[in-house]
Amino acid sequence: MTFPALETSTLIVLGLYATLAVVYLVIVPAALMFYLKARQTSAGSVERLLVYGLILVFFPGCLVLSPFLNFRPKRREV
Repeated sequence: MTFPALETSTLIVLGLYATLAVVYLVIVPAALMFYLKARQTSAGSVERLLVYGLILVFFPGCLVLSPFLNFRPKRREV
C-alpha cells in the first residue's frame, strides 16, 4: 500500500501552520513575559494596559510556557 505523494502546496501550507503555531504558542508569549518581568516596576499605566492586552491575546501560549518559567523574586539577604 503506497500513499500518494504530498504536493508542494500542501507542504507549504503545513509548514506555514507549524510556523504560526510556534510563533503564537512559544515565541511571542515568551517575549511578552520577559518584557513584563524587565519592566515590572517601571512601566506606565498605558504601557501596562497594552502589555496585559497582548497577554490576553496570547494567553494559550502563556499557559504552555508557565510551567517552565519561574519569575519569583530572588531571596533577599537580611
